[in-house]
Amino acid sequence: MSSTSADGQSVVVTQSAADKALDLLSGEGLDTDVAGLRLFVQQGGCAGLSYGMRFDNEPEDGDTVSEHHGLRVFVDSASERYVHGSTLDFEDGLQGAGFHVENPNAESECGCGESFRT
Repeated sequence: MSSTSADGQSVVVTQSAADKALDLLSGEGLDTDVAGLRLFVQQGGCAGLSYGMRFDNEPEDGDTVSEHHGLRVFVDSASERYVHGSTLDFEDGLQGAGFHVENPNAESECGCGESFRT
């Protein structure tokens, strides 16, 4: 398992995203001191690649692990190159609520913002 420093974090997580994820983690009965949010990239979506998120009980070997506002975030080495420098936010508005990844590495995104191309 590798980790990043506060200066070189792979992904930045906003306070609102961390608060929402921690609420959801606690609601699942997971220990927020060990468990965390896994952010990953997979093939799919109309632009070729899509983001995925899930809760994991602990990081896996080779993961980049960072902590943001009390939330642990796990990124596997294959996804790291796609999401490095991204910001994870949680938006709650009239159009609905959800997590959103602002990715400076994406050359283009589909209209719904769920998939991207580098």
